[in-house]
Amino acid sequence: MSSDYYGTSAAYARKEAGYREKALKIYPWVCGRCSREFVYSNLRELTVHHVDHDHTNNPEDGSNWELLCLFCHDHEHEKYTEAENGQSSLIRAGEDDHQAATFNPFADLKAMMEKGKK
Repeated sequence: MSSDYYGTSAAYARKEAGYREKALKIYPWVCGRCSREFVYSNLRELTVHHVDHDHTNNPEDGSNWELLCLFCHDHEHEKYTEAENGQSSLIRAGEDDHQAATFNPFADLKAMMEKGKK
């Protein structure tokens, strides 16, 4: 039995072909992670990844999509699978204890520019 939950129904396949076609028109044929470039002959290896992992969220502007090669796409989903199983130390936004950088290399830029003019 086919279902849209697993993306195996014919209706889902048609829907996927539609957003894939749109994504390939909107974005350059480059993997968003490893920067591998694609041409028509190997374009089947470039996938559309849903940033929020919701395959039903397909805005016309493509804001929920990014193009990833097969390897980077698998790695992206593997990170979340491992995190759900407690096998990863995936840190989500706001969960880490790192302090923000406070050094500003341009803090005294005006004084340095004045010093250079003398």
